[in-house]
Amino acid sequence: MTDLALRIAGAPISWGVCEVPGWGWQNDPETVLAEMRDVGIAATEFGPDGFLPEDPADKAKTLADLGLRAVGGFVPVVLHDPGHDPSAEVAAALEGFVAAGATTLVLAAATGQDGYDDRPVLDETGWTTLLANLDKLSVLAADRGVLATIHPHVGTMVENADDVDRVLRGSSIGLTLDTGHLLIGGVDPVALTIEHTARIEHTHLKDVDAAWAAKVQSGEVSYTDAVREGMYRPLGAGDIDLTTIVRTLESSGYRGWYVLEQDTILRSRPAGEGPLTDVRASIAHLRSIAETLG
Repeated sequence: MTDLALRIAGAPISWGVCEVPGWGWQNDPETVLAEMRDVGIAATEFGPDGFLPEDPADKAKTLADLGLRAVGGFVPVVLHDPGHDPSAEVAAALEGFVAAGATTLVLAAATGQDGYDDRPVLDETGWTTLLANLDKLSVLAADRGVLATIHPHVGTMVENADDVDRVLRGSSIGLTLDTGHLLIGGVDPVALTIEHTARIEHTHLKDVDAAWAAKVQSGEVSYTDAVREGMYRPLGAGDIDLTTIVRTLESSGYRGWYVLEQDTILRSRPAGEGPLTDVRASIAHLRSIAETLG
């Protein structure tokens, strides 16, 4: 019997909380964390800087007081610049991870720009630097008892199929499988899961309206505008074959987290349950998959 149902975690982005300036109306941590707890989520990623207290002990206490375990978090850092060493900022982030008992560092190869609607093109020096930093930061995290992963993400330096392939061939770091960002970046998340199961150390489960994803890929709309218009859907309401992905991972022995992430932009303070309605639907869908695994 799989224990998948016990490995469902949350993320503040499902409540509209994002590191991008001007993203939308931001829910406060007390509301977000209490709603996670009340809907039956047992653990969460940290969210962006400033969402939880900066002091590591205070960060740990904030989660513990609400009965939530710490999964880890999304840390966007510039990895491709030969003149910039990201070690210090990652080491500082890891202090909070260790204090809270978090196990997973989710690195993103930040562009150095705000937002995810554009990115520069890397030359060979940039790629060499990025790949070397991935391995260096993986060791840095491991020395603190934390598993480092790289998160392919729209609008970062690791976004599309060629980028992901270079990371898999040129580094040893584990992969965060983000089903939504992969699809939007032009990567088949099912095929990647099947072919590279052994490299997947962490999972962000998203569902996506493929028609909106195609508009982003073609440049017809920006990533941000597509998110605002509902490109991300509750699990089971989009076009990603999540059942095959989860079955493949579980049959391979994967015992990591499944973080529910439906990137959301809130135009104003939500009325009623707000984002919680979609979170409930996603939890129900994932639990229904778990029940079929035996």
